[in-house]
Amino acid sequence: MAGVARSAWWAEAWVRAMNRLAARRSAWAAPVAGFVSQPEPRTIGLYARGKQLVAGNFLFAGHLVEAPGIAIWEIAPPSSAFEAAVQGYAWLDDLAAVGDPAARQRAQDWTFGWIERYGRGTGPGWSPDLTGRRLIRWINHAILLTGGQEPARMLAYYRSLAHQTVFLARRWPAASPGLPRFEALTGLIYAGLALVGMEGHVDPSAAALAKECAREVDEQGGIPTRNPEELLEVFTLLTWAAQALGDAGRIVPAVHLAAIERIAPTLRALRHADGGLARFHGGGRGQEGRLDHALASAGVKPAPHVGLAMGFARLSGGRTTLVADVTEPPDDRAGASAHASTLAFELTSGRRPMIVNCGSGAPFGRDWHRASRATQSHSTLCIDGFSSSRFARDGREVLADRAHITLLRSSGVEGAGAEAAHLLLAGHDGWRRTHGLVHLRDLALSTDGRHLAGVEMLTAETRADRARLAAVLGRMPEGIGYSIRFHLHPDTDAEIDMGGAAISIALRSGEIWVFRHDGQADLALEPSVYLEKGRLMPRSARQIVLSAHLRDFQARIGWTLAKAQDTPLAIRDLDREDPASRL
Repeated sequence: MAGVARSAWWAEAWVRAMNRLAARRSAWAAPVAGFVSQPEPRTIGLYARGKQLVAGNFLFAGHLVEAPGIAIWEIAPPSSAFEAAVQGYAWLDDLAAVGDPAARQRAQDWTFGWIERYGRGTGPGWSPDLTGRRLIRWINHAILLTGGQEPARMLAYYRSLAHQTVFLARRWPAASPGLPRFEALTGLIYAGLALVGMEGHVDPSAAALAKECAREVDEQGGIPTRNPEELLEVFTLLTWAAQALGDAGRIVPAVHLAAIERIAPTLRALRHADGGLARFHGGGRGQEGRLDHALASAGVKPAPHVGLAMGFARLSGGRTTLVADVTEPPDDRAGASAHASTLAFELTSGRRPMIVNCGSGAPFGRDWHRASRATQSHSTLCIDGFSSSRFARDGREVLADRAHITLLRSSGVEGAGAEAAHLLLAGHDGWRRTHGLVHLRDLALSTDGRHLAGVEMLTAETRADRARLAAVLGRMPEGIGYSIRFHLHPDTDAEIDMGGAAISIALRSGEIWVFRHDGQADLALEPSVYLEKGRLMPRSARQIVLSAHLRDFQARIGWTLAKAQDTPLAIRDLDREDPASRL
């Protein structure tokens, strides 16, 4: 087990060493003479974050460093993720969103400071993915960076662009498959199209990007990590590259365009009624407006989505959407941030998330990251002390003992009149090896979106399952403890009602929903957390918990979630949280 971890460490160290060597060798590249053409800036920044940077508040990867008047490169990074975010230069989009003289001065000073400090191939920013991300921003915002500069600074800027492009041409194959390689190749395409003398890189990098599309984007428009937010990032990069190639009069490979056409309907199926993405497998809701902008840029017309979307099922009725994870978690290299979330779901009413998963704890440290991946951090059934999928025993941070789907049936509308509903029935075997149990979840969402009914079952299906369960029960005379958790968004207000028989949930829109159950479990409101990228600390939240003990070969619990009060007609539910308030 230690040998596997040590081997992985040596492999990463070797890649870093080769990156440093290639970066130093690339420093001899002659400076480019200028721009052939400059792609239209398509990266979207946030004005509030840009103002924070101008004020000296540096918020990256869950860490806030307050350093007014200090250059960004003089800050001691509190984590490697913070350092990578700074070196990747996505923050330049935020300064460009502000665009005033103070923001322009910061952008220019920090960029030429980077050249002076790291321009000879030193520092942590010389990896293919970070270099590709950085090149895209330097080219997109060239006018912001070069306005009013002296010839010596312009020469340094063009020399660094050439340096980074040559490095990227040599090292993009070393980028990890998936999003890092898409970033590297898109950056190389941008540089080849925009910079004089770099045109020779365009065709090879476009062909390589097409191969990555064929390898990484499956027939259903999904990627191996099954991370919806990462899928959005890949989709965005592919649309940028396709538009840049098209604007330059180049032919976009058919495989590249086909990948865009496959991803677009999948992303539409994974978005909630409020426009945000479902939060699974390390992904967040996505930056405000990013998904709409990417879909509009792609030009793929909306069409009904049939079947699963990257292993997720979507039920929608009226103003309500439900997205459930009904496929096993990713494994191997794609499973570094996989969550034990099989059969978990999220539910949104209108523009208000209500039932959620806790989210990714990666920005808050290793302990939060591991805890957020457990089944207990998701809105589904969990057996006390056991996630439905479990970590490998050889030291790798992947889910090796994974739950597999044993049953999956979904349908559109069934029934008539008030009984009509969208149905989903699914089961997984995540506890078969440990307890001999299979979890079945049956969901029915009414066509008007006002009523969700669920049935949860734990059952020992086969003779071998019953024998294993009997052995476990023999060691646990009190029975096997289990719970069904419904994590609530922190903007909801929940309280126990009807003498402990129900829980009312009030949304900021004025809606009120009522949760009830069939009396086969104990009902409680317990503390929870909402892990959100871009915040300093996890947000306090609450969760509805149905807890019980299994003492036989089967257990069954039914529950309902129904809308009791609509949004008042006089209220327009349009207010959104100001990103600046996250500080």
